[in-house]
Amino acid sequence: MRYQISGKQIDIGEALQTHVRSELNEMIEKYAQRPTDAMIIFSRIAHEYTCEVVIHLSTGLNISAKARASEIYATFEAAREKMDKQVRRYKRRLRDHHRERTTPVEFGGASSYILAPSEEADEAEDQAWQPMIIAETEARVPAITVGEAVMQLELGGQQMLVFRNEGHGGVNVVYRRDDGNIGWIDPRNTK
Repeated sequence: MRYQISGKQIDIGEALQTHVRSELNEMIEKYAQRPTDAMIIFSRIAHEYTCEVVIHLSTGLNISAKARASEIYATFEAAREKMDKQVRRYKRRLRDHHRERTTPVEFGGASSYILAPSEEADEAEDQAWQPMIIAETEARVPAITVGEAVMQLELGGQQMLVFRNEGHGGVNVVYRRDDGNIGWIDPRNTK
C-alpha cells in the first residue's frame, strides 16, 4: 500500500509516520480489504490538531474520516477509530459487493466547474447574468449500483455522490438530506 503522510505547516516526524503506517495496516488486515493507497494530512488550528485520512480500496470505494484533538497522536487515533467503526459497519456489504463484482469498478471522466458572475459586467449583462467559469477540475464518475453508491456516500463522509447507474447506464445522484436520510435522484424514472 502506498502512503502519503503530510502536514500543513507542521513537521511530521518519522515516529508518527511509522505509527500511522502500522495502525492503518493493522486495521485494513483485520477486515481483509485490498487498499491501493492512503492519504493522511495533519494540520493545526490554534491549539487543536486535525487529521484527515482517506483510504482508496481496490473495489473503487473510498473510506475517509476526520478528527480533532489537542495532541497529534490522539487526533490520528480518533480518526482511525472513526474509520474502524465505518468499515466494521459495512464489512458484510463490502465483502458481498466484492464477491459479486467480477471486474473492477469503471470510472468515467467528467468536468466539474465553479461558476461566479463577472465583476466587470455592464448593466446589459447584469440583466442576463452571464456567469464566468472560475475553476475547472476533472471528476471521476463511477459505474456502480445504487446500494454501492449509498455505501460510498456513507464511507466517504460526503454530502453528495454522482454516479452512473449499472442497471441502466444513466447518471444518478445520491445525497444526504437535512433530516439525515439519503435521497436518490434518478432522472430516467421521471415521466
